[in-house]
Amino acid sequence: MARENTMRWARCLMIGLLILVANAPARGEQLRELADFAGVRGNALVGYGLVVGLDGTGDQTTQTPFTTQSLVNMFSQLGITIPPGTNMQLRNVAAVMVTARLPPFVRPGQQIDVVVSSIGNARSLRGGTLLMAPLKGADGATYALAQGNLLVGGAGAEAGGSSVQINQQASGRISAGATVERAVPSMLGANGGSLELQLREADFGTAQRVVRAINDEFGYAVASALDSRVIQLAGPGDPNQRVAFMARVESLDVNPMDSPARVVINSRTGSVVLNRRVSLRAAAVSHGNLSIVIDTAFGVSQPAPFGEGETVVVPDSDIDIQQQPGTLRMVEGADLMEVVDALNALGTNAQDLMSILEALKAAGSLRAELEII
Repeated sequence: MARENTMRWARCLMIGLLILVANAPARGEQLRELADFAGVRGNALVGYGLVVGLDGTGDQTTQTPFTTQSLVNMFSQLGITIPPGTNMQLRNVAAVMVTARLPPFVRPGQQIDVVVSSIGNARSLRGGTLLMAPLKGADGATYALAQGNLLVGGAGAEAGGSSVQINQQASGRISAGATVERAVPSMLGANGGSLELQLREADFGTAQRVVRAINDEFGYAVASALDSRVIQLAGPGDPNQRVAFMARVESLDVNPMDSPARVVINSRTGSVVLNRRVSLRAAAVSHGNLSIVIDTAFGVSQPAPFGEGETVVVPDSDIDIQQQPGTLRMVEGADLMEVVDALNALGTNAQDLMSILEALKAAGSLRAELEII
């Protein structure tokens, strides 16, 4: 009797907890995760350079003349003259492209990470050192200088004509490998105290909720929505007060609108992803597989003894066509789990599932946006 009372009490407690969880208000996301201030952005940098010190895994200079040309130009700047027509057979040098991202509000003297990628036929950049390479922006100006030892995550070995490789060896990374030489002018606060907040996903409902949350926080009309993405803020003109104002805005909790029903299909990998709002109206699907198997066996035709014929190889091909019958199956689902069960009941692979989803969308049964990437 005591055991039954204990179990009954435990069930009542579990039901009570479920009711509390169901009635608890959904926790919003911080505004910093939903939107960005206009003008607070990074900038892409790119440059060309040479990696030296490779263990015989660099460019084949006969096939990459730009590597030799770059090396000659560098020698001339260092006061070293290479006689014309010299055939430099170098295997420890590689031409590379250097990329980096210049963070917002960065100042000269600060350091940023760079990624180094081979553009020739170098087999590996492991153990190499990047020589000083200027990094330029879209305007052609130099914003940073990169140099340092590469860290390559891949590994490989070869012997006797056989080779094995793990990960990629033709690219590497240099942590804090570039020094910033020029700052990018910031446009933040250029129009006095006026600021713009840009939602990462345009949605009128989310924009309305953000405006309401900001105005409720400050107690007066600070924010106004310009469209489904941009929200204009009337911030203070003083830079110190503006920073405090922006930090207060970014820390607000906002419940964004649910994303529309969407099915994302990756045609390269065969991945199919559905969000929880996807539903299926009643539809009948028939799907059958057709397979063709061609098997060729080779026989030998041997002439009679003392005959004048020749021994020849005779192919014997056998072609078999198999087609699985396609039967109509009912698919319907009001929530995600029902949709998954209905699609799994078809017993198809990923490629066939893509075709079925496209057909369901065309028939009006799939109630979702179909996005193919």
